[in-house]
Amino acid sequence: MRKTALFPLLALAMLPACAGQGMGVASAPLRLPAHEVRAKGETAPVGSVDQDAADDPAIWRNAADPAQSLIVGTDKKAGLYVYGLDGAIRAFDAAGLLNNVDLAGGADSALVVASDRSDKRQSKLALFALRREGAALERLGTIGSGPGEAYGICLQRKGVGDDFAGLPQSVTAYAAIKDGTVREIVLSRGADGRYTGRIARSWKLATQIEGCVTSPRTGDLYVGEEDTGIWRIRTAQADAQPEQFAAVGEAGGLVADVEGLAYAMNADGRDYLVASSQGDSAYALFDAEGGALLGRFRIADGTVDGVSETDGIELALGGFGPVYPGGLFVAQDGNNPGGAQNFKLVDWGDVLRALGLPRK
Repeated sequence: MRKTALFPLLALAMLPACAGQGMGVASAPLRLPAHEVRAKGETAPVGSVDQDAADDPAIWRNAADPAQSLIVGTDKKAGLYVYGLDGAIRAFDAAGLLNNVDLAGGADSALVVASDRSDKRQSKLALFALRREGAALERLGTIGSGPGEAYGICLQRKGVGDDFAGLPQSVTAYAAIKDGTVREIVLSRGADGRYTGRIARSWKLATQIEGCVTSPRTGDLYVGEEDTGIWRIRTAQADAQPEQFAAVGEAGGLVADVEGLAYAMNADGRDYLVASSQGDSAYALFDAEGGALLGRFRIADGTVDGVSETDGIELALGGFGPVYPGGLFVAQDGNNPGGAQNFKLVDWGDVLRALGLPRK
């Protein structure tokens, strides 16, 4: 969530204690440089003009024809967009106040799950089927996700895979509620094709959260507490509790707000976690297991304008055609000159080269 210009002053006075562990709020620029990369494409702007509206992207990779892959993005004032890699709008569903989005994608369809903020007292998940044929969205209904205002959403990909033909029979969702609650919700598809949800367990962080992502390798859940840092929950453990992963400040490479999170499962087993450092319009890249900060980057002006004040991000490995051969990184742009907010597209290989990291 983008905050007003008063935030740096407020940050000095707000040092929240989170889950029994203290982490500070960064209010000054970091010394660690952010290497510049440039976007190779951008989406059409969302329809809500002069508003903080575009928020979170998700990527469906078309394994049969990667250049025909799709991006799903939220306009949190209006609904859900589907874009091609050329940035053109392929579909739009005026589904209302959808904040964050994630998907579990198969060969010809994907289950799309978005956090629905239409009722600020009772959170919901809005479910859709994304069809490869025609890039169409089909509404599958809503599922309650417990008390509070819906904010973030991410799906557990461990054990789900991407080799199913239709929609997954079962998938675990993590609903990030604005008050800091995280709920694990098991979504199951019945014989009639309808999904139901069961809240399995929950955790509580001290202050506002939004971005989250899971590891397809370990099942670990990473959650961004906006003013504080990143927490990891090892969900494979029955007694899992949040543990500090990275703090806002110099050591963590993060300037509040901590916003979108994305995950790269690399072939060599050394995975990456990427976080949006909204306060200085940059991104921090971590070793996903050990937590070491491996570098920072930002998306600078080029043929396509640069990116500032990013909310949601997404990352998918593998080739995406000749323009994005090294993988696809998508970032929300909070200030798109000459138009409403949109999403910028970056070749992930360019990021790795800028940071001096090997392509995997």
